[in-house]
Amino acid sequence: MLIDENMLAGRNQNRSTVVCRNGVVCTSQPLASIAGVDALKAGGSAVDAAIAANAMLGLVEPMSCGLGGDLFAIIWDEKGQKLHGLNASGRSPYDWSLASAGRLGVDAIPPHSALSWTVPGCVSGWAALHERFARCSVKTLLAPVIECARKGFPVSPVIAAGWGFDARRFPSLAKAFLSNGRAPHFGDVITNESLAYSLELLARDGLSAFYEGEIAECIVALSEAGGGHFSMRDFREHQAEWVEPVSASYREFDVWEMPPSGQGISTLQILNILEHFDIGTLAPNSAEHLHLFVEAKKLAFEDRARYCADMACAEVPVGWLISKDYARERAKLIDPKHASEQVEAGIRAESDTIYLAAADKEGNMVSLIQSTYHAWGSHLAPDGLGFSMQNRGMSFALDAEHPNALAPHKRPFHTIIPAFVTRGGRPVFAFGVMGGDFQPQGQSQVLMNMLDFGMSPQQAGDQPRVAHSGSSTPTGERMTGGGTVGLERHIPEATRRGLEERGHRMGSRLSAFGGYQGIWREENPRRYFAGSDPRKDGCAIGY
Repeated sequence: MLIDENMLAGRNQNRSTVVCRNGVVCTSQPLASIAGVDALKAGGSAVDAAIAANAMLGLVEPMSCGLGGDLFAIIWDEKGQKLHGLNASGRSPYDWSLASAGRLGVDAIPPHSALSWTVPGCVSGWAALHERFARCSVKTLLAPVIECARKGFPVSPVIAAGWGFDARRFPSLAKAFLSNGRAPHFGDVITNESLAYSLELLARDGLSAFYEGEIAECIVALSEAGGGHFSMRDFREHQAEWVEPVSASYREFDVWEMPPSGQGISTLQILNILEHFDIGTLAPNSAEHLHLFVEAKKLAFEDRARYCADMACAEVPVGWLISKDYARERAKLIDPKHASEQVEAGIRAESDTIYLAAADKEGNMVSLIQSTYHAWGSHLAPDGLGFSMQNRGMSFALDAEHPNALAPHKRPFHTIIPAFVTRGGRPVFAFGVMGGDFQPQGQSQVLMNMLDFGMSPQQAGDQPRVAHSGSSTPTGERMTGGGTVGLERHIPEATRRGLEERGHRMGSRLSAFGGYQGIWREENPRRYFAGSDPRKDGCAIGY
């Protein structure tokens, strides 16, 4: 099938918001949305739908997610009237440390190597979610994915555009994901017998089998062959953890994020700073609006670089970082007329991807994000298992004084962040924006579009975006020259000129930033309003 890939990023941005009453699933690929809705129609909960959709995404969008990656989720439990957070990310091997890295003479962890691996947490996340909130069996949820993997599926256009890699450099990945040595084109039908085999093992033996048997043994063997440090102990002792989400208010709503080692608190910090400006009186995506946003992002990301780390291994002052008093002081540092070239972290007196959202007729809602980090992760695939291994471990700092420093059995800094919004203690909005470091920026822009500018869930994702790059990072890099501002198509030329006049260094190439899904909830009667990003292949499907 012929397609002009250059037109994908600039396609029509007037998709309708989906509205329904019984349930809805939003993902970045239609087959995954269908799998989730089928789970709902079979009597499953929103969690069943999320697991089914995530499993299907691991098949149809394998460069972004799958069994070799990590998972985070925020769940609204309608019966208990409570939000729950799940951290299903993995830790470094027990036998991997700064001393080990020093002996190798590396100044950064190589991304395309077994050294960049942490224990994949995805399946442990499914297990924790399933045990607590599911109504369907694991076998029922995985059966459609297994069938699709065996019979084949046509590759969708955006995913096809991101499939390619150098087969000569990454032979294990090529063996798993290339047919006749080439990447599939849009519309090609492909199968994945190896993934079907792995999923059948999990359906037959239970999800814990990922960490106790053949699959873990195969991963450990590949680690040993590639100079990695995994042992079966690393897998046997892995556990997903239920945690309390953290929140800050914005325009009468409460925005909820996962606590570090993820970057969710950066979204809260950006919003806390922006709350000191009357954003709603500005034109959306005007120079005045985007200047304030970029400057708030710079401030939040300096704190991200300084403080974000595994809270089990480092003291992260979350309460102070997301406090209104601290935001008030940080907001004073923004000059409405001039871009900052250098900002510093606050000093305390005294932290590639798919995102999906699902909701069911009982009122349960799920905000779930899952990733192998970079596209194809480490570019290493265990033989015969049908998935690639993540490279999240490259996010450790190799500076012993940094809170995010590499250490045995430690979680690295994470970029993937599900989000949720409540009002008066009631659920309102399950949403997320995939895209690595861009995620706090994307989430903040979606919320401004809805809460300041009155857009619908679909319009909030359709709106063209801006992305600031070049901030300091949790691996030790420092911002120089104020970083760079990138714009999407449809941002007015007057906005570009206005940002340049304020001293922002502008990127020369138009890009597409992130991938959003969101479900907004209204009561009396209960309805779900859902949006799905036109930058991806997916859709919102409700019934």
